[in-house]
Amino acid sequence: MERSSRDSRPATADESATDEAGAPDLQTYAVLLRTLNSEFNRHAHAFAQRHDLHATDVHALAAILDSTALDGRPMTPSRLAERLNLTSGAVTACLDRLERAGHISRTRDSADRRVVHLVYNPGARALARQYFSPLARSTEATMRQFTPAQLATVADFLHTLNQELTAEASPGRTGG
Repeated sequence: MERSSRDSRPATADESATDEAGAPDLQTYAVLLRTLNSEFNRHAHAFAQRHDLHATDVHALAAILDSTALDGRPMTPSRLAERLNLTSGAVTACLDRLERAGHISRTRDSADRRVVHLVYNPGARALARQYFSPLARSTEATMRQFTPAQLATVADFLHTLNQELTAEASPGRTGG
């Protein structure tokens, strides 16, 4: 079933606020994004508890997993510290825990041995894939309700929002 931009389900209080063109307003987007983030965090924290990890460890695993997709480069400890807003000591402790648990490996760059790449180990990746498969199935089921053009718009929105949020957090850019 394809979903139109105006489906037949009743609007919730969060969805009822729209702009002149009928698009959801900023508060609606904020509520929906916070709710989505809370759901992802709930799943991540449950995974952490089940596998005796810290919440930070799960965020680190996600950053390591996503790094190549985000910018085409493998994750390094210094980039991980920046991404998670942690000190180098906190990142080292996190990586030590993840390495001891078998989730990651640290490998030296072949061109510059001073550079360490963080690798999500295949067995740990399979463990995460299995644990998060219900989340993947829910995502796939939801995606089937939208047209490819609608999904492209959603992906563009999320990509652009992530870029803006990353830029907003950049050193030298101040909020106010």
